[in-house]
Amino acid sequence: MLHYAVVFLVIALIAAIFGFGGIAAGAVGIAKILFFVFVIMAIVTFVMSLLKKR
Repeated sequence: MLHYAVVFLVIALIAAIFGFGGIAAGAVGIAKILFFVFVIMAIVTFVMSLLKKR
């Protein structure tokens, strides 16, 4: 999931360099959503592993 967030961020940067503002804004939005989903899933997995060890 983090990989896809980085891919969309790179797409947004390339689109911004070439002047495609709408595409860049959309790709940045998707990258932000994927990044936050990754962070939430990582935290949930970490907490679940801590609870499982008890």
